[in-house]
Amino acid sequence: MNKKIPMRQCVGCGEMKNKKEMLRVIKTSEEEILLDTTGKKNGRGAYICPNGECLKKAIKSKGLERSLKTAIPQEVIENLTKEMENIAAR
Repeated sequence: MNKKIPMRQCVGCGEMKNKKEMLRVIKTSEEEILLDTTGKKNGRGAYICPNGECLKKAIKSKGLERSLKTAIPQEVIENLTKEMENIAAR
């Protein structure tokens, strides 16, 4: 029997992809916005492709803000961009 692969939609490009290939951005109950590399943290999550282009699109189109139901401060966007670059460099 084939196991069902969990799919998630990228808030940047709108493509459906395997959940394991994507990065999860969460908003915690303390209103903190973090990159959840484990995919297991509690919080409202949004999925995004692990590349800078999709992050830019998600920020520009307000897709990330809509998914997390909150405004995202500039410093958080900068942190996410840095973390994304670190992950892409691996």
